[in-house]
Amino acid sequence: MRVTEVLRRKGSSVVTIAPDRSVREVLGLLAEHRIGALVVSEDGVRVDGIVSERDVVRRLHADGDRILDGAVSAIMSVEVYTCGPQDELDELMAVMTERRIRHLPVLVEGRLAGLVSIGDVVKHRIAEVQDERDHLTTYITGRAPRTQSTT
Repeated sequence: MRVTEVLRRKGSSVVTIAPDRSVREVLGLLAEHRIGALVVSEDGVRVDGIVSERDVVRRLHADGDRILDGAVSAIMSVEVYTCGPQDELDELMAVMTERRIRHLPVLVEGRLAGLVSIGDVVKHRIAEVQDERDHLTTYITGRAPRTQSTT
């Protein structure tokens, strides 16, 4: 499966924050949107960095709560790994595991077009495995598998 499929299902909306905004504002946006990272972008199009829950926690531990009123640019990761819409999810899993990162901005011609999280990748991989299981069940038994009730 490709990144385009993930974005088609989840949408391409990305929550961004300007590098001069406060870390306290980062926390507010993370909580409000129930997400684990924000793309740092001056203009909402270019990727200047990324800031995650982990970045905040590590800096809080190292420097104390004085970082909360400081600028996002002081704690953001500037080395941002990205992907493209045609990239395969298997490739993303490898990059995320190898680099120990959970979020990859999606770029199209250098412009921010979405964000893929490790949760998105796992969710779609589970769906693929379930589909394979259902096909095998149908093949072996000659009938469609029973679906689980959600009630």
